[in-house]
Amino acid sequence: MNQVFKFGGASVKDAAGVRNLAEILKKYAPKNLLVVVSAMGKTTNALEELNEAYIAGESRITVLFEAIKAYHWVIVTELFPDSKHPIYDDLANTFVEIDWILEETPHPDADFNYDQLVSIGEVLSTKIVAHFVQLSGISCKWLDARSYIQTDNTYREGQVDWEKTTQLIKESIPNILKTEIAITQGFIGNTSENFTTTLGREGSDFSAAIFAYGLQAESLTIWKDVPGVLNADPKLFTDTQKYEQLSYAEALEMTYYGATVIHPKTIKPLQNAGIALLVKPFYAPEEAGTLISEKADKQHLIPAIIVKKNQILISISTTDFSFITENHLSELFATFAHLHIKLNTMQISALSFSVCIDYDAKRFQKLQAALANGFKFKYNEALELITIRHFTPEKIDELSAGRKVYMEQLSRNTAQLVVQ
Repeated sequence: MNQVFKFGGASVKDAAGVRNLAEILKKYAPKNLLVVVSAMGKTTNALEELNEAYIAGESRITVLFEAIKAYHWVIVTELFPDSKHPIYDDLANTFVEIDWILEETPHPDADFNYDQLVSIGEVLSTKIVAHFVQLSGISCKWLDARSYIQTDNTYREGQVDWEKTTQLIKESIPNILKTEIAITQGFIGNTSENFTTTLGREGSDFSAAIFAYGLQAESLTIWKDVPGVLNADPKLFTDTQKYEQLSYAEALEMTYYGATVIHPKTIKPLQNAGIALLVKPFYAPEEAGTLISEKADKQHLIPAIIVKKNQILISISTTDFSFITENHLSELFATFAHLHIKLNTMQISALSFSVCIDYDAKRFQKLQAALANGFKFKYNEALELITIRHFTPEKIDELSAGRKVYMEQLSRNTAQLVVQ
């Protein structure tokens, strides 16, 4: 049976990380394996900054681009002492692709620009990884994910054409995996016009799930810098606990509310195909990690705490102080959908509709402009949204102590608090 491994940016942030990846493949990789790799370290952030400077016509694009190149060359020179190794030409040619973009006038669609430029981070990382894995004695083949994952033209949030994508994966990749490991990119896809799209920020997990679905893989293993799926972010809480097992449904709920260990779109295709998901630590590959499957024990789960920072709470009312009706809600939801704004929590009263969203200055300005004619806004910035799955009253009191609570929502299994 085929299997899929996915390595995130933190696992390949330096030469030591790439070496560790190769060691994991030597020790734990089965045959018939496809490996999905993210951009190295914080490369996506750096390319986003470069893209913004390019669109704005700023002179600092040269400095930003040189820093990106220098970061990758440091890793390459440490991994490949022989300066005549093919990786040097391969990487230089990939940097030329960025040069070509920066020499052109920016496209009027900012999202289109973003996808063409920022996507190259994954191309850079996978070329380095593939060459080093080959150098380590493991037969492998570099694949361009854009030859397989086909999407529509929704740039920065490409919608997958599942039928076409699955067909392309099935046609050629299984034969490749019979003789060698395949290494490919996360996060990126391709349109029918042959333009690059991205699948949403941190979308490499989703890419791995797409490949796993197309291959009807036995399992997908996501290698992370944590022991498995924890009940809270270890950067924010010191007493975190690891789940040994989770059901698909529970994992879906946790990712929907913002748990960052797995991309929200990852679970559903795996659930549909009955593919087990393992979340394991790349620094201790012998550990069991967390198993996510349909067969997971339905044991009483410890509370999961999910904190989303940089939130804005918006209360929207009509300009004529009329009740918020279904017609108003229909218009509001259509506007949120058009602007690709995800509602993290919402609440309705007679005269207002309140939503908590991730704060993005540009999208918020577009939202205000889109609704200026029929609605008025009140809002609070710099808030946090705390979601507690399987909450207890004591846990709510503990997490809200000393905080100003702007909004509270309770359901059977989930509590949400918007706090400052």
